[in-house]
Amino acid sequence: MVKVLIAGGAGYIGSTVASACLDAGITPVILDSLVRGRREFTEGRTFYEGDIADGALVDRIFSEHPDISAVVHCAALIVVPESVADPIGYYEANVAKSLAFVSHLHRNGCDRIIFSSSASIYRAEDGSPVDEDSPLAPQSPYARTKAVCEEMFADIAVAGPRVLSLRYFNPVGADPQLRTGLQLKRPSHALGVLIQAHEEGRPFPVTGTDYPTRDGSGIRDYVHVWDLAAAHIAAIERFDSILVGSKRSIAINLGTGSGTTVRELCAAFNDVVSTPLVTIDTDRRPGDVAGSYTKSDRAAELLGWTPKLSLEDGIRSALDWMPVRDELLKDVVL
Repeated sequence: MVKVLIAGGAGYIGSTVASACLDAGITPVILDSLVRGRREFTEGRTFYEGDIADGALVDRIFSEHPDISAVVHCAALIVVPESVADPIGYYEANVAKSLAFVSHLHRNGCDRIIFSSSASIYRAEDGSPVDEDSPLAPQSPYARTKAVCEEMFADIAVAGPRVLSLRYFNPVGADPQLRTGLQLKRPSHALGVLIQAHEEGRPFPVTGTDYPTRDGSGIRDYVHVWDLAAAHIAAIERFDSILVGSKRSIAINLGTGSGTTVRELCAAFNDVVSTPLVTIDTDRRPGDVAGSYTKSDRAAELLGWTPKLSLEDGIRSALDWMPVRDELLKDVVL
């Protein structure tokens, strides 16, 4: 049986990947510091509480699980405004600790790393689609930590572990079985803010209506988190056929391939809920850009992966998850 170490496996993405692993007959081993992850998401799963930079702990994990065949590295801080306020903390957590982690993995003979990267590293000023060769221009310390890690891992892969970087676009939704989901009560992403506005009965602000998009509002590529998890399963299964011979690292976009504007997101939300959401047009926020979506066929070609779930599916599962989250995670206040 295949066994995979998931760093950050008690967080939103990592715990969903762990669920998908279990469903696919892959045994997940979870490593998480619980700084942002939730112990509840590790129930019934092999779990080690600790830091990815703790070499002694990583050594113990591989000693006790010598059959670990790959590592999914989801451990990171991911809140953009927080990264602006605390860039030192973000570079330490996301870059310095990732460097220490890959050193520990290399020492233990690990040759397969699947890295959770981000589409936020792309230049996304005009709303046009991007592929893996599009220009990079990360706009926040968080995004720059992902770009730095990709470059660092590519250098390391020449003489160390091979690295497959999966560049996520905008994850939405929850595990369809509602085992795990987004743990925050007040997430800062667009769907989270939209749900809050609907719950509180206030208008949702469409921030910026003069972008070069089909309706003037910003555009993003919203991909269901369960589809993202399925892409990780494909990456685990196809790793050796993707990175073979002299090819030691590669990046793959994970998105739907069709952008959704803010107005379209609101319309999709209203198709799901019984009480329509009211919107108001407002000015752009400082630093906002039009956004982007993926046009890459690389995921289909290399992973055999295409998204199966719709934006409405993601919105519906996010709404279904909320009462489960409140019951399961009683002390969540963020």
